[in-house]
Amino acid sequence: MRETDRESFESWARVSQQRLLRAAYLLTGDLYLAEDLLQEALVKAALRWDTLGGQQPEAWVRRVMYRDHVSWWRRHRRERRVAEVPDQRGTAGPGEAAAMLRDALGVLTPRQRAVVLLRYVDDLTATQTADVLGVTVGTVKKLGSVALARLRADAPGLADLAEDRS
Repeated sequence: MRETDRESFESWARVSQQRLLRAAYLLTGDLYLAEDLLQEALVKAALRWDTLGGQQPEAWVRRVMYRDHVSWWRRHRRERRVAEVPDQRGTAGPGEAAAMLRDALGVLTPRQRAVVLLRYVDDLTATQTADVLGVTVGTVKKLGSVALARLRADAPGLADLAEDRS
């Protein structure tokens, strides 16, 4: 990597790192896994910085993170058996909203979770979300609709937060 490209990448990475880490954390639900996921995506971006630098590198890195997370999830998913299914319904108090969001995101499929995070947490349009995920706008709308219906059923208090955007 040339010195100017290196400085350009480092400058961009410093500015974008917190937003990308937040998205990675919401995907994984674990800070250490999120840091690893982000680091791997940034390494991939650094290797391609000569072509990414003039485009939208943040969208590219988000796409890499979402796809890598889905790949990881497919390799490591395990069914957990419990004696009783815990009741996840109820309303959250002021300090419980973040935990409730994390738990609710856990019931969504990785693609649904990616759409919800991009649309309602990162505040992207349906078109931008489709570009990041490499799918059509119709797919984004369908995944978002199904995800919101699932959130309404499993966590009614959270679904009301996104009601205005659907």
